[in-house]
Amino acid sequence: MNRRMMRSGVVAAFAALAMVPAVAFADSCPQPVSGRHSVHQGPATMTTAHAHGRVATPNGMVLNVRSGPGTAYRVVGTVRDGRVRALVCKTNGSTVRGNERWYKLSHHRGYVSAHYVHAFRAVPWCRYLGN
Repeated sequence: MNRRMMRSGVVAAFAALAMVPAVAFADSCPQPVSGRHSVHQGPATMTTAHAHGRVATPNGMVLNVRSGPGTAYRVVGTVRDGRVRALVCKTNGSTVRGNERWYKLSHHRGYVSAHYVHAFRAVPWCRYLGN
């Protein structure tokens, strides 16, 4: 084995090992818990910004923000058509026009139907810590 191959192998191994402490630390950090539907975002979302999405409702109507992922939950606020909101995670809930996906909003303690929100990029799945 020549020196160039050995050096690139050592550099690759060092780079891989350098990531281990950061991942182990991130996974051991407690996540904030709020409200009835506590959500654990996991280590991947600690280092990345929230996904964002634009509200698109028919005829410029407001979109209800609900306390849980479904239409049976109480309305805790509204978001106007065309507004961009930060999306923490996605989960399944009651079906709205054939879509059972719901997004948890970061600046509200609530959820909106994904049927009326166009996400700009992939939104991670919510992981529940309990009731």
